[in-house]
Amino acid sequence: RALARLVAEEAAAAAGGERGRFTLGLSGGSLVELLSRELPLALREAPPEAEPAKWVVAFCDERLVPAEHPDSTYGAYRVRRAGGRGWGCGQDTPPRC
Repeated sequence: RALARLVAEEAAAAAGGERGRFTLGLSGGSLVELLSRELPLALREAPPEAEPAKWVVAFCDERLVPAEHPDSTYGAYRVRRAGGRGWGCGQDTPPRC
């Protein structure tokens, strides 16, 4: 939970700042399940500036594979869709994918 809260806090600070956006690189593995479960909860408690519509997300894949491939980080997040609840702002996939 602490990681998800930290992401939400950093998102609020960055998106509320001069550039008006938050940039985040996401890796796969166990992080997919953790963030899919915890991030929507953290975003509900975060300031409005943390809104995922202001995020730019980069998926850090080790290899170039289609999104449908089991090794695709983007595909893993897309399948999880944050536990089926979206990313906190009515989006089915992470922001600006």
